[in-house]
Amino acid sequence: MEDMTREEAWQLLVEFNKDEFHLEHAQVVESTMKYFAKKLGYEGEAEFWGIVGLLHDLDFEQFPEKHCIKEQEILRERSVDEKIIHAVASHGYGITVDIKPEHEMEKILYAVDELTGLIGAVVIMRPSKSIQDLEVKSVKKKYKSKGFAAGCSREVIERGADMLGWTLDELIQQTINALKTFRP
Repeated sequence: MEDMTREEAWQLLVEFNKDEFHLEHAQVVESTMKYFAKKLGYEGEAEFWGIVGLLHDLDFEQFPEKHCIKEQEILRERSVDEKIIHAVASHGYGITVDIKPEHEMEKILYAVDELTGLIGAVVIMRPSKSIQDLEVKSVKKKYKSKGFAAGCSREVIERGADMLGWTLDELIQQTINALKTFRP
């Protein structure tokens, strides 16, 4: 399946994921990836970046202990392009797999996957419940509290920023900007 469509990716995602939280997270990361593709000069690859974002946690709901491992098997069984397989698996680098993010797109996925979750948790706690008025300083305040959104790895977020050559503040600001464009 050289050129996977968004619809094919969605059908595959819902085959392995039923939980609304996981499906929404996939769509948030898809939208974030498309935003970054356009922002960084990869407009022609925005759909591909989005598909990678949509599929990145394909195996997480059913196979959390084999996350980023099982999804490779699933995707290969369906003859999905190796570029997609490498990209989705690379976000588990240093956690469950040794597949290093190489392309800028893979580094973005690695950096924003955990961060989108943390920012989403910050938004829920805000009086406005909106990302539209969210500032970096509000995210940083919660970020420093290790008990807040404890499942979102600060180490991975920081490693991702380093891979991109960005400061943590730049990564947070750009991710907030991306999330402002998300339309469920």
